Amino acid sequence: QVQLVESGGGLVQAGGSLRLSCAASGSIFWINMMGWYRQAPGKQRELVATITRGGRTNFVTSVTDRFTFSRDNAKNTVYLQMNSLKPEDTAVYYCNAEISVRLGASPTLYWGQGTQVTVSA
Repeated sequence: QVQLVESGGGLVQAGGSLRLSCAASGSIFWINMMGWYRQAPGKQRELVATITRGGRTNFVTSVTDRFTFSRDNAKNTVYLQMNSLKPEDTAVYYCNAEISVRLGASPTLYWGQGTQVTVSA
């Protein structure tokens, strides 16, 4: 059984910072790509950022220069540092990961339960 658990969400004023974490646990052999998505009320879920196992990152334009994405492969954990937050960043943030549970197994995409980020004006 594989589980992704996000943490670090909360309420912050505009211009503030939050650091989200996502820890993968369970029967894990290999984690490839990991990512953060967000879904605001009444909107579709959108990609925020991705990170390869080697640490290469990709961000949606609206968060470039404000967010940083890092990972600790030894801990199966990723971190999303969010600075200069804006009210439009308010959303539920979801972590996902491409995980192989054994040698030779095709990776499966897993999702966390989400963590709420609210940015007040």
